[in-house]
Amino acid sequence: MKQEPFDRSKHVYRNDTLVELVKDAVRFFNGTPVHTLPPPEKFLGTGVYALYYTGKNPLYTKYAEINRLEYSAAIYVGKAVPKGWRQSRSSDNSSAQSNELFGRLREHSRNIKTVSASGLSLEDFRCRFVICEDTGSDMIGTIEAALIKLNRPLWNSSLDGFGNHTPGRGRFRQARSDWDVIHPGRAWAVKCKGQPRSQSDILKDIAAHVGSLPTKQ
Repeated sequence: MKQEPFDRSKHVYRNDTLVELVKDAVRFFNGTPVHTLPPPEKFLGTGVYALYYTGKNPLYTKYAEINRLEYSAAIYVGKAVPKGWRQSRSSDNSSAQSNELFGRLREHSRNIKTVSASGLSLEDFRCRFVICEDTGSDMIGTIEAALIKLNRPLWNSSLDGFGNHTPGRGRFRQARSDWDVIHPGRAWAVKCKGQPRSQSDILKDIAAHVGSLPTKQ
């Protein structure tokens, strides 16, 4: 087959329907009920979630002020996908049969409890989530990305690392994440031998990020 001359315009994909679909998903997400962390009942499903802070830690005062009025300032956004999703091994109904979403929220609960000495209390967190079933599970990554872009959550950006898992064997040469520097206590993070960023530099980034938040959202 004859090779065509390069034309960038032939590689650009645009679809306003897709844009509106993502906006609709975000609107639905923002209207879902807010629950304790973890939610009061175990449930099946995969999807996207957000965590909201309402406590008295001075680092996150502005988040608490906003979320006392309405839960509109997510401190973290994440996703839970069906098992085998990354290798395209998940079945069409695996999202409805999985408890990955509830499990992820429960895992975050345990992590927050583990670092309670650093000024975090599980009672000061709330969550909301949307369950994506069947072919809707293909939208999980897209919805998560849209929510992160919209909310600019602190724990996804300027204080990254909250969602990290234990490194595999032989990978503890990496540095502790910024989140683990500010909120020490996770046993596996202590094993990381790399040189982390200084606490003072991280605190400056946190202050700059929180300072950029609007008073109301």
